[in-house]
Amino acid sequence: QVQLIESGGGSVQPGGSLRLSCVASGLSFSDYAMAWFRQAAGKERESVARISWTGRASDYEASVKGRFTISRDNAKNTVYLQMNSLNADDTAVYFCAASSKFYWSDVTPIHEYEYWGQGTQVTVSS
Repeated sequence: QVQLIESGGGSVQPGGSLRLSCVASGLSFSDYAMAWFRQAAGKERESVARISWTGRASDYEASVKGRFTISRDNAKNTVYLQMNSLNADDTAVYFCAASSKFYWSDVTPIHEYEYWGQGTQVTVSS
């Protein structure tokens, strides 16, 4: 059974940092591109960052570029999201997701993500 399990969420003050982790099991990790999504209360789920099978390529949603970094360690079956300079607009449930497809020039449609984690809450407030 495939499982993606996120961890590292919590509550931080504006300007703070968090590192999210997602550990995958039950799949050949290097065969999947990985992504982080987030969903704020009352809003649609949005893509935050994605990374290719080997980690050679990655891209970001505009509002997080320069603040967030996605990385992966295939030896540990883990994808990370380092989040710096957090602000209130980053408050959301963060999900990791896996896809066997990666489009170099376009975003990956959300329905093509085959596996999802359960989500971890990130709250940024004073």
